[in-house]
Amino acid sequence: MKHFAKLVQTLDSTTKTTLKVQALAAYFKQASDTDKVWTIAILSHRRPPRPIQTTRLRKWASELAHIPLWLFEESYHIVGDLAETIALILPTNQNTSDKSLTAFLQDMLSLKQEDEAVKKEYVTTHWNTLNYYERFVFTKLITGGFRIGVSQKLMTRALSVATGVDEDILAYKLMGQWDPSTISFEDLVLKTRPSDFISKPYPFYLAYGLEGPVSSLGPITDWSIEHKWDGIRSQTIIRHHELFIWSRGEELVTDKYPEFQVFKSVLPNGTVLDGEILPYPNQNIGTFQDLQTRIGRKTVSKALLKKTPVILKVYDILEWEGKDLRSHPFSERRQILEHLIKQLAPEQLPLQLSETVNCDNWDAVIQERARAREMHSEGLMLKRKDSKYLVGRKKGHWWKWKTDPLTIDAVLTYAMRGHGRRSNLFTDYTFGLWDQDQKLVTFAKAYSGLTDAEFRQVDAWIKRNTLERFGPVRSVTPELVFEIAFEGIAHSSRHKSGFATRFPRILRWRHDKTIHDANSLDDLELLMHY
Repeated sequence: MKHFAKLVQTLDSTTKTTLKVQALAAYFKQASDTDKVWTIAILSHRRPPRPIQTTRLRKWASELAHIPLWLFEESYHIVGDLAETIALILPTNQNTSDKSLTAFLQDMLSLKQEDEAVKKEYVTTHWNTLNYYERFVFTKLITGGFRIGVSQKLMTRALSVATGVDEDILAYKLMGQWDPSTISFEDLVLKTRPSDFISKPYPFYLAYGLEGPVSSLGPITDWSIEHKWDGIRSQTIIRHHELFIWSRGEELVTDKYPEFQVFKSVLPNGTVLDGEILPYPNQNIGTFQDLQTRIGRKTVSKALLKKTPVILKVYDILEWEGKDLRSHPFSERRQILEHLIKQLAPEQLPLQLSETVNCDNWDAVIQERARAREMHSEGLMLKRKDSKYLVGRKKGHWWKWKTDPLTIDAVLTYAMRGHGRRSNLFTDYTFGLWDQDQKLVTFAKAYSGLTDAEFRQVDAWIKRNTLERFGPVRSVTPELVFEIAFEGIAHSSRHKSGFATRFPRILRWRHDKTIHDANSLDDLELLMHY
């Protein structure tokens, strides 16, 4: 545990990716094989289930620190992290433990079945015998909420440095269902399997946002234009009669989309398609809100498959008949793709071609962009016909031209403290709109868009105008109006307002408006039809 705690301390003390990779790689080189497997599991979101309710942990910590529970809760609200609060508030201890990370996690797996007295004895004993960072990590693990700012991709990169195994192959190895309690490091990481090498995707080519007027791109005949679809960017790979679906985040998500298994029987080996996974309820492109019902699910039920089917909207082909096409012009790749799709009878498959928009001049392109929401897209993609498929984000060849965000004026109703450097300020806001009974109904939360000076002004105002406190949340006098921007909107039964907004953020503080000038839920409904 002490080695893992030192790793967490190092990771927690830097924002530099290279230093985090170095620290993780050094840890993987010296840790025991069982600890390596558990570390991989923790950093790839395979944490053991929480054995103890956090309300119990808060109570026990306040008792051990000899402070009233209310004072612990106030401290927790200021710090913003339960494990950090407990590690700070308990009496200082310089001891350390030689007990392995694996041993601690095996304890926690068995602890779930024990009664409260046994759980309390186990937790308080270790709180008393671990130093600050070990105590912090121990509590993080036991709450089941271990997040330390290290992505699975970064962890995989470090594991590749430590073992010499290719990053993409590791990503495939770590995908799927495996149990850190039973699998060995040899079987999980080091053992070579032929399938590891056939799944490898290509690096994604990313577009920049359009800079300046679209007409500045030159002759329109040099450009291919299509809609920018709002889904999950992916690569679909068919090799050796096997299917692999990779997200742009370099996560292997094949098992999340079982309807794509049909591609194995219709796409020839040596095919790699670049496209967008889109929700397709009732034979129409849905919203990203629809797609979120599929994202993050460990298993996809038959009911969910029926309620929210998906399609692959494909716009590029990177490999054909086993040949890498990325150095070929986009126009040539596009011809191969269109020929392939025509052969497949795509109306019988969860597969569609992202159609090229035919425009004779830039004014027509501007008009097509205005139709984006009608088409359920985010805007347009502009690709040079002679462009190669490059790596990463490059300027000049591919541009994305998104629609202008939707905006609405809303009233600040609730506030919470922020995190990190903003943990002493109220910067996380909830906003309301008027309903038909002239009551404010919450509809969105936002925590970005103001300057530091503005956040300090609003924070001071919140502290003077708090009406009630609900744990870390404060309700405030309805007085301040803000213009809120968001990318999309959809009906939602999960939200009190009946709406869900996508990427809400504060556009500006409307000093010129009173709460009576704020918009209503009816106005939000009208935006649905823009």
